[in-house]
Amino acid sequence: MISPSTFRRVLFSVLGLSLAIYACTARAEEKSEKANDVKIKDITLKIPSNWKSAPPSNKLRLAQFTIPAVKGDKEPAELVVSSFGGTGGGMAANVNRWVGQFAANEDRKVKVTQGESKLGKYVFADLSGTYNKSIGPPFLRKTTPVPDSRMLGVILAVEGKAYYFLKLTGPNKTVASVANELRAAFGANAKDEKPFEQ
Repeated sequence: MISPSTFRRVLFSVLGLSLAIYACTARAEEKSEKANDVKIKDITLKIPSNWKSAPPSNKLRLAQFTIPAVKGDKEPAELVVSSFGGTGGGMAANVNRWVGQFAANEDRKVKVTQGESKLGKYVFADLSGTYNKSIGPPFLRKTTPVPDSRMLGVILAVEGKAYYFLKLTGPNKTVASVANELRAAFGANAKDEKPFEQ
């Protein structure tokens, strides 16, 4: 027969475990509710609610979002979504173009992987260093160097449709802090990625 004191200990342990499970589930549900479905032509992205939509600044952009800066960064980051019909010049050519937007010095770091998401096969480019940020209209091709920057660039191949380009740029820390959210936006997982083969 169980003593009253033992019974109370077991009961409190079970209650404590139940509360812990409930709290974890509630946090997970709260996090998932903080993402909004945003349809952009052929794709639907799960965009975190604190990424603020802004009117596209030029005709080459289908959508753009501002991502708040983390503590220590002065500027926010920006996500731009584009598609040019077809393959947009191919994956390798676009990855090389993105790499070329960072100064070729000892600070530049490049990691390119590939994977398959719910929306299609993709390439994920993680670049950091001094970013030659475009200023003014794109056709002028004017840039200004911005040290300690980072870019997460995604080329998403939607079967039977077109390639979509997701380009997230900004201060290194801010961009790094939302890498998982960017992958989650189109149903990708870093653990399933392999090195990119050109």
